[in-house]
Amino acid sequence: MLEIQTVVIGAGVIGLAIARALARAGHEVIVLESSDRFGEGISSRNSEVIHAGIYYPQGSLKAELCVEGRQQLYDYCLTHKVGHRKCGKWIVAVDEDQNDKLCDIKAAAASNGVELEFYDGERVARGVPGICASSGLWSPETGIVDSHGLMLSLLGELHDAGGQLALRSPVAAAESDSQRHRLNVAGETPLILEAKNVINAAGLGAVPLAKNWAGLPDDCIPRQWFARGVYFSYSGRTPFRTLIYPVPEPGGLGIHLTLDLAGQARFGPDVEWIEKEDYTVEPSRQESFARGIRQWWPGLDPTRLQPAYAGIRPKLIGPDGGFADFRIDGPETHGMPGLVNLFGIESPGLTSCLAIAERVKALLS
Repeated sequence: MLEIQTVVIGAGVIGLAIARALARAGHEVIVLESSDRFGEGISSRNSEVIHAGIYYPQGSLKAELCVEGRQQLYDYCLTHKVGHRKCGKWIVAVDEDQNDKLCDIKAAAASNGVELEFYDGERVARGVPGICASSGLWSPETGIVDSHGLMLSLLGELHDAGGQLALRSPVAAAESDSQRHRLNVAGETPLILEAKNVINAAGLGAVPLAKNWAGLPDDCIPRQWFARGVYFSYSGRTPFRTLIYPVPEPGGLGIHLTLDLAGQARFGPDVEWIEKEDYTVEPSRQESFARGIRQWWPGLDPTRLQPAYAGIRPKLIGPDGGFADFRIDGPETHGMPGLVNLFGIESPGLTSCLAIAERVKALLS
């Protein structure tokens, strides 16, 4: 049995941000990651978008932490030379029936302190040649970030502060009492870790781990659904220099255009509810992608759409549900000192990572 002050389970962008914050605050920290490398789960399978804080209900954790985290993330990228660009994005209505939805989005964003500009279709077409839209919202605060570069930077600062990363170290089960937490760490060299503080930031594995946590009340463990979203890359150049989003759909933000830092375009994600972890990208989905994209970009060449990758959103509400907030469950929720469970950390988790880290640190101070 090894004893340590603080253990973070999961080396995605959330886990690394939390571990960095705690190590810099003086904690003795080790991060346990089940994979061969850090950041191979949700953190490497998303749109790499820095969100402004538009879509989330006022007062929700998603709204608060996205707005806080967005500015923190821009500042961090500037000071730590992490690749990023504040390129802005358009949210476009493809017909007059969707114009009212844009007005609702604008009002929701304003309630979160995010100002969007509303333009008619003619103005949108001037700003983004080739787009077919009846109206659009312009979000100047939206951007993109090199998520791998961000995680490398966070990991470097974790190491500089004395923290450690242990790869190929899955946590098979855990047990807690009022004093300590004991983690059964599997892998090549199985061991028992005993810690004062534990943060469950295991992403898709956070709920399954909680179910194997002796002492954790059953009513503190949510049900989880998987919503897979696939992406298609677009070969060659496009005329776009900003992100372009349709009106949101149930379960996601619709098949949208994002760009990497080199200007290469990709489209996605869509929404498909699945029973187990599966990252298959079926080439046959190209047809439905092309159909959706052509609603706002008639000039799309579907032959240039190529299967890229898939991601999975850890949803806390199923396909028939509505909004589900982040869950950052500290001792006041489950009654266990030193334990924090993070559930349902989907978008805007990447944008919010530094703000989430500060919230977790406050729960353990």
